[in-house]
Amino acid sequence: MMKLSVCIPVFNFDVRELVFELKREIKEQNINAEIILIDDASNHQFKTINNEVISEVNKFIFLEKNIGRSKIRNLFLDYTKGDYLLFLDCDGKIINPDFLSIYIEYLKNNTKTDVLYGGRIVAKTLLNKKYILRWKFATERENLSVNKRREKPYLSFQTNNFIIKKEIFAKVQFDPEFENYGYEDLLFAMDLKSEHITIDHIDNPIFNNDLENNEAYLKKVEESVESLAKMLKKHSLRPKISEIKLVSAYNFISKTYSNTFLLFLFSLIENTLKKNLLSDNPNLRNLDFYKLGLLLRKMK
Repeated sequence: MMKLSVCIPVFNFDVRELVFELKREIKEQNINAEIILIDDASNHQFKTINNEVISEVNKFIFLEKNIGRSKIRNLFLDYTKGDYLLFLDCDGKIINPDFLSIYIEYLKNNTKTDVLYGGRIVAKTLLNKKYILRWKFATERENLSVNKRREKPYLSFQTNNFIIKKEIFAKVQFDPEFENYGYEDLLFAMDLKSEHITIDHIDNPIFNNDLENNEAYLKKVEESVESLAKMLKKHSLRPKISEIKLVSAYNFISKTYSNTFLLFLFSLIENTLKKNLLSDNPNLRNLDFYKLGLLLRKMK
């Protein structure tokens, strides 16, 4: 009987609701599954809150030092017993009472599936404009329908809600060099692609339960561009990430020797772009150019 390991990296978030919902379905549906949590050196406040679920999960490991987004996911290999690993972000919320059962049924009927992504959604309407930049990016660019995701299965992959065969994950892991937020999921997807491992997509989304405010999200954008620049500076990675839109734009600019001019233009309008992105009506094209300007600066 197939065994599923639910893997949840935890950092400064209350995971009680997520764990209790997973445990409910496992118990009611008699699912052969384990729940493994690894806390990446959260604040004492969240460790105390999450102590409530220690008795509800199979393992809850608390790290003394933060090791970052890639290493912590790789670490689950040491603690899991399942044939498949289901990775969930700690800030996700389950919205379908048969969430695990949908995955298991698909895997039973598609035994050749190595990697499976279920998607994510956010609220259809936004009540507070201070979260509008993250919400707008999610609704217009990120949270695609399953049919749209299948058109570009690697580029539309995210790590918030995916299943991978343990034997595949033992061969293809997250690059531990990239600890911070940004593009580590796409690099992982492209590593899978280079090994000819397909990513399947189904409609089994998780609700994104923790939108950042505009200022916090813009800082994460800046962090992600820094990660991407680090990848670009490793020439061995360039072919793998060439399909990423921001990388394609950077490569085109480099070929046309437009870097200096665009950097000058960016320096003139950077504050204007930032002002729009932090406003109540941000333009995502401004976000695109803001990212490109930051990347050009990092790559100078």
